[in-house]
Formats: sequence, C-alpha cells, structure tokens
Amino acid sequence: MAATDQVFLGLGECMVELAATGQPETYRQGFAGDVFNTLWYAARCLGAGWRVRMHTALGADQMSDELAAFAAGAGVDFADVPRLPGAMPGLYMIRLDRGERRFLYWRGQSAARRMLEDPARVERQIAAARVVYLSGITLAILPPSDRARLIDMMAQARTRGQVVAFDPNIRPALWEDAAVLRDTLTRAAGAASVVLPSFEDDALAFGDTTPGATVARYHGAGCPLVVVKNGAAAVVTGYHNSICAHPTPALDGALIDSTAAGDSFNAAFLAAWLHSPNLAAAVQAGQALAANVIKGHGALVHTALPPLADRIQDQ
Repeated sequence: MAATDQVFLGLGECMVELAATGQPETYRQGFAGDVFNTLWYAARCLGAGWRVRMHTALGADQMSDELAAFAAGAGVDFADVPRLPGAMPGLYMIRLDRGERRFLYWRGQSAARRMLEDPARVERQIAAARVVYLSGITLAILPPSDRARLIDMMAQARTRGQVVAFDPNIRPALWEDAAVLRDTLTRAAGAASVVLPSFEDDALAFGDTTPGATVARYHGAGCPLVVVKNGAAAVVTGYHNSICAHPTPALDGALIDSTAAGDSFNAAFLAAWLHSPNLAAAVQAGQALAANVIKGHGALVHTALPPLADRIQDQ
C-alpha cells in the first residue's frame, strides 16, 4: 500500500446472491451483502489515493475462493480476511414484486458470524483505516459479546479522529428481540460520526413519525451527522443543529429492482462528503447513483457507474 493511500474499511458479510433476471424462474448467481455492496460502489467512486478493504470471515471452500477472487477483481481488498474450515458464505435470494424486493436467507454456516474471533486482527485493520463503515446487519449476525466489542472499537476509532459511518439497516428477524435491536443500534449510532438510516425501517423499529424525529433521536444518541434516506421522498440531513430536506429528483425510467439502493447511496454520499464537506452535493451524488442502480437487476449494477466518479472528483 502506498504511503499516500487512505483506507476505506468495511466490516460485514459477503454472501452468495441469487438475483431475479426478469425471466420467469431464472436467477443469476453473484456475490453481495449490504456492506460489501457499499464497498463495491465506493471502490468506483472514491478515486485515486484510496484503498477499499473489507473485514469479514470466509470458509475454506471453493465458493469462498470464488468470492475472494471476485472481490479482488472488483477492487475490494480481502487480503487479511480469515478463512475458517467448516464454514462457508451465507446465501440469499431476491424475489421481486413490481421492483420492490423481498429477501430469503440461508445463514446457518455463515463464516461472517465469526469475523471477530481474532479481535487483535480487527483492531489492527480499524486502526489503519481513514474510514470505518459497518451496518446493523454486521452487528446482528455477531454473538452479543462480539457486538459489544465492535461498538467499543467504533467509539475508539471516532475518538482517534477517524470517520465512523453506520447504516442501521434494520432487519428485525436477525435480532433476539426488539429491545435488543433498539438498544444495540442506539449504542452503535452513539459511537459513529455519520449515521445513514432508512426512515421506513426506523419508523417501524423505533416509532419515529417523521424523518426529523429520526434525526433528533440519533443526534440524542451522540452522532453529529445523520442522513435519513426515504425512498422517493426527500433525504433529510441533520448536521449538529441544522436540519435540511433535499428533494429526490423524479426517476428517469422504470424501477426494476430496488436492491442496494441504500447501499449505493451510502457509497456515493460518503465518497463526495470525504472529498468536500458539502452536504447538498454529497446527497445529490448519493441520489444520482441510487437512481441508476434501481434500473438494473441485483445489488451490483455495472451500468450505474460511469461517469459518477469523475463528477464526485470535480465537486
């Protein structure tokens, strides 16, 4: 790694994806997962001088080999990822209904659940990063003691001046109960410097009545910058005491598949924000990428990208 490189590190899982192709009973195999999706897009948005890395855990099987090779080819560094005999990647299937997705998961032997078995390795990777990114799914799949340890690592990184970005990405079925979900996500948000929630998810889990209420709750937890995604409605940002709504441009074309809309928004938003702390420009970058991603099938849409990175670098 060059001395001038800055590291954007994600912590989470990467799974085998079976995505609808638009043809009846036909699915395409790929690799994806919420944190990995953001890293995949970030690798294309950040530009020169950045390295994108992921911490997870993989098995010692052929599918894990293929996943690691795919990640390397996509510019996401898996070089220090532990390989665990007897484990393997999780698998999920995307079912579509008029463009809106429903996920079916198989995670019983997922290696990613054990990504904190060597905490010193994780601490070393976090300490070497400029940006640390993770999600509520990252925390949900971990044992409770590992969740607490990772939240402590987040807080330490923020104290050191690193950017700690957190998407709550609420999936109630992954949690023991609603109280554990709310408590853990609130503590994680308090350890982050940027929180990127989705209003629909947070309204159901926390009872928020408006995106402004979501901003206020995460500010109250201790996070200075909150960016609330809300589908086709305005993105609402709260930075310290300033709250602003950013209207979402009308979609140019049909909604095909909303998978990874939020993940791609996060990537472009963070890339633009890291380049220049202009909230309006960063939100516009996130909206532009997400609007292109939902016109394709699956989480990783190659046609959504150029010339986005050039636009971000020019801001």
